[in-house]
Amino acid sequence: MVFFLDSAAFLKLGHPGRRSGWRFAASVTAVLTVVPVMALGSEAARGSIDLWVHLAGTILPTAMGKTLALLLGVGLIAGLLGIALAWLVTAYDFPGRGILEWAVLLPLSVPTYIVAYAYLDILHPTGVFQGAIRWLLGYSSPRDFRLPDVRLFAGCVLLLSFVLYPYVYLTTRAMFLTQSTALFDAARVLGTPRRRLFWRVAFPLSRPAVAVGVSLVLMEALNDIGASQFLGVNTLTVSIYTVWITQNDIAGATQIALLLLLMVVAIVSLERWARRRQGYFSGSRGRQAQPDRICGLRGISLFLLGVLPMVFGFMLPALHLVGEALTRWRFAGLSDRFLEEARDTLLYSSIATLLTMMLGVTVVYALRLSPGKAGQLVFRLTTIGYAMPGTVVALGVLLVVAPIDRTIDGLARQWFGLSTGLLMIGSGAALLYAYMVRFLAITAGSTDAGLARIPKSLDDAARTLGRTATNTLQSVHLPLTRASLAAGALLVFVDCVKELPATLLLRPLNFETFATHLYGEAARGTYEEGSLAALSIVLIGILPVILLSRIGRK
Repeated sequence: MVFFLDSAAFLKLGHPGRRSGWRFAASVTAVLTVVPVMALGSEAARGSIDLWVHLAGTILPTAMGKTLALLLGVGLIAGLLGIALAWLVTAYDFPGRGILEWAVLLPLSVPTYIVAYAYLDILHPTGVFQGAIRWLLGYSSPRDFRLPDVRLFAGCVLLLSFVLYPYVYLTTRAMFLTQSTALFDAARVLGTPRRRLFWRVAFPLSRPAVAVGVSLVLMEALNDIGASQFLGVNTLTVSIYTVWITQNDIAGATQIALLLLLMVVAIVSLERWARRRQGYFSGSRGRQAQPDRICGLRGISLFLLGVLPMVFGFMLPALHLVGEALTRWRFAGLSDRFLEEARDTLLYSSIATLLTMMLGVTVVYALRLSPGKAGQLVFRLTTIGYAMPGTVVALGVLLVVAPIDRTIDGLARQWFGLSTGLLMIGSGAALLYAYMVRFLAITAGSTDAGLARIPKSLDDAARTLGRTATNTLQSVHLPLTRASLAAGALLVFVDCVKELPATLLLRPLNFETFATHLYGEAARGTYEEGSLAALSIVLIGILPVILLSRIGRK
């Protein structure tokens, strides 16, 4: 008895030195994540009032108006598509429903800029699509008949909506699946017609999930730079790139970036405010509502209606990329340039994934060892990067690493008489840093979800047997959280492969990934030359879609 009491006291006291080591590592990670944001604020504050006045009178009115209109249109259309599809596959059982459940997720595998580039080629006046329409209508030349240019604001809104609606679908369908049939039975007893169950019961209960999904859509729309730029929509994100790169005005770009960051904070705050008093509780989950069986022509019509967003958001761009890639393969095969891009893409994405996983595990495990408000604050600070657009992260990272590069170069000149140049930027360390800041929230979230399922009694048992905190992590926690860690690593790896803004702005000289190569080809108007790179990104992006579809079936 005395032994167990002493053991309990020992477990409660723990090893302050070792625990403080984990807390220190987690705090350093949080500081590394927050420093780019602080650098943005500091640089923007140093900007002159005249510069603010100039931006407010020239760039900001148009960019802010376009951005708000884009967010409104994409949020509305993507929200409607996601809610409608989630209810369709949950409330009805029709031919092809099993296929539709995972097929509607496929647009998540295609970055928005690839969809934009593909449709610019598909809908070109001299392309196959418009050529077929002219042939059917009896016209022989594009000058006689041509469709409106896709480089319009409405075209950008539609393309982004067809790619981003799965975020709303995922969160809303998860909420629909948790609703018990008792709720619908009670509504029917109280006189609610069957056709109004969605509006009276299902949708009101799912509003928190819808708010989360729409907020994710809005943040992804803010992060976009390739699609908006090539479709002629001058958003705040595009303005940052233009002011920074084209006009070489980093102070102005910083001030616009700070405004964009405030907009992200407003979106997150609005989402939380909208569901501040909403909750869902059921003492007993009960039996899940069964979908209505619909057969025949009506069932086929529902399937065709549900598959339309996937066709526009994935199928047409993917088929176009496959055709163009096969054409390039026949004529040129795999060039040395493509192989170098594949090597750089996979290498840097793998290193960033490994680094991000290590830091994510460190932060979450430190919180498990020392729970409290300080640990929660550190955890929240490490997750703010995912809400920031890649352009903002890249600019903040540049403001941090540029002085370090200058300091190292000055010391090397003074002590050794040689120049190191841009050591962190030139080696790609700055790019890895940006990846870490941007995607650390994913690994921290997946690790936290995995560790939350492990009872604290296992920690106590391991410590009783003489295991240190690090030994316990290695022998107990990591083996039991392999699935969550693997899922988080996969998501980070794919996001690094697809990331365009941060890679475009922080890449070293003579460094190309699939994303930057495709951007360069699109800038030159030769979209088809980047088809192999685009198809490679899509194939890699399908991996998390497969994972999400399997989780959804469970």
